[in-house]
Amino acid sequence: MSKEPSFITKCVHVGNGIDKETGSIRRPITMANCYRLPEDASSINWSDPNQILYTRNTSANQLYLQQRLAALEGGEDCVVLASGVAALAGVFFTFLGSNSHVICSNVSYIAVYRLLNQYLPDKYGVEATLVDTSDVEKIKKAIRPNTKLIHVETPGNPTTKISDIEEISQIAKSIGALFSVDSTFASPYLQHPLELGADLVVHSLTKYINGHGDAMGGAVIGKKEIIDRIKSEAMVNLGGTISPFNAWLIMRGVVTLPLRMKQHSDTALEVAKYLEANPAVKFVAYPGLESHPQHDIAKKQMKMYSGVIAFALKADSEIHNKFINSLELVVPAVSLGHDESLIVYTGPDDERIDFYPEEFRDGYIRFSIGLESAEDIIDDLKQALKKCGF
Repeated sequence: MSKEPSFITKCVHVGNGIDKETGSIRRPITMANCYRLPEDASSINWSDPNQILYTRNTSANQLYLQQRLAALEGGEDCVVLASGVAALAGVFFTFLGSNSHVICSNVSYIAVYRLLNQYLPDKYGVEATLVDTSDVEKIKKAIRPNTKLIHVETPGNPTTKISDIEEISQIAKSIGALFSVDSTFASPYLQHPLELGADLVVHSLTKYINGHGDAMGGAVIGKKEIIDRIKSEAMVNLGGTISPFNAWLIMRGVVTLPLRMKQHSDTALEVAKYLEANPAVKFVAYPGLESHPQHDIAKKQMKMYSGVIAFALKADSEIHNKFINSLELVVPAVSLGHDESLIVYTGPDDERIDFYPEEFRDGYIRFSIGLESAEDIIDDLKQALKKCGF
């Protein structure tokens, strides 16, 4: 092509090609766990993560997916792993050593909280400070001489808090620290952390990028020299490699990412406005609402606002659970980014409750808006609220 293809075109074509053996216009699933060696194997690096030798090092389907995701995020390279947690752990394992310090969003995915608040400190002497990264002054105050990494989730899980990527990147650069952004809630269609100054962008591919609730994977994208370290240290030698079948499924899912993210975002904004206007609702947290504390930052760094809403009812845990179980269209389940709407209620006994905004601390609902019509979702909410006496 005479010009750079658009994002939506990259979703369809990058990493795809004609299969030489069959003429198939879509990459086949190559389920082999090893590949034929060259005639002279005497000088091979048996742990080379960029040469197809053994599927724990890399596989054909993994390479295709890495090529596509790197293109979508504007990164030099990508490493795909078995899950989003494997991707996050890969970053931490590779770049945090004994007595190094990391600053991280205080409300984040539960596995991140446990890795940084418990396992890495207890086992390896890593120091972690968890702060509200939507407030850059708190990040500045948390800096230590041994700060090696700043890691943020934006939008945050489950609070939907927004951290200013561009501003935090300047802080990280000023102290020589790496800056990683978990952009799972946004997907590459809505937000480009690398363009805003991040060194690494992390995704749980299980969520929006796959989009169909049928495969697991994780990815880290950035400069080749950084990604090569993660491949060598945290993929090959920890064994968190993605299966070829999951890589193929996610490659298929990426094709419709732009179409799905627009639908998720448009519908979520409608549903969030309905909830905000409903007298039964205690609070609504959604970056697309003007009432959201970081709405202006979200507007600056996101194309749209994605599909996750947090809210609570003016009710106790019993009524919240009754509401969840009265829904007929929306499915009670813990994941997000699926084609169907998913919902989960978390009560006030969460181990991280002290880090949550005040309005979350009596319990909250995380609502992942699917691809159904806004009208049908709202009708389901209405009938469930009615059953609960609202």
